Amino acid sequence: MYPDTLAWVHDYTYSFNEPMTNMYFWHPAYDQYPVVGVTWKQARAFSIWRSLLLNNYLMGTGQTIVNDFRLPTESEWERAARGDLDLSPYPWGGPYIRNARGCFLGNYKPMRGSYIDDGGFHSVYIYSYNPNDFGLYCMAGNVSEWTSNAFDESAYDFEHDLNPDYVYEAQDKDANVLKRKVIRGGSWKDIGYYLQNSSRTYEYQDTAKCYVGFRNVMTYLGRSKGDDI
Repeated sequence: MYPDTLAWVHDYTYSFNEPMTNMYFWHPAYDQYPVVGVTWKQARAFSIWRSLLLNNYLMGTGQTIVNDFRLPTESEWERAARGDLDLSPYPWGGPYIRNARGCFLGNYKPMRGSYIDDGGFHSVYIYSYNPNDFGLYCMAGNVSEWTSNAFDESAYDFEHDLNPDYVYEAQDKDANVLKRKVIRGGSWKDIGYYLQNSSRTYEYQDTAKCYVGFRNVMTYLGRSKGDDI
């Protein structure tokens, strides 16, 4: 299941993105750039493949298997983005998207809508900005990220407060409103609002966008009071 290599073209009509279409998905210059053009379904399929690959290796070498790789829940993603800065609006703290020297702290669409003012025209090298306190890069900006949760405007009102997790397995025949999945973090094409830890929006599970990627998580085995995240 390959990424949609035409995502850079069909997401923006009358925009010269052919160089990204031609090079982004295979040229070594983009090896350390975030994955894009992957649907929510493909991201989950990759997680399953990756889990099987690792656990087959562990069993083959006489080791114990581990929990599966998966997409993070919305609450897990926000916890990771905050990096122990529970009251801060951004992964780096806040309250601003610039540091004291005036440098932008994430890749987004700043100022009056200029893509290049922050140094990135599209997505950028994943280590272009400093990590948060958990050592995670680009939790805000660069590309938005799929979560495992279905999107509902009122989900916070009915989700359980122990590991909130609202899911709906939408079928192809379902209405589009049921195919919405939560994305977090904001991207290179978004305004600063979407870079906030608490901001949420959605894309449809069967669409691939040049500004949406994902990262895997794995539930830790043997958690105790003194364990780190």
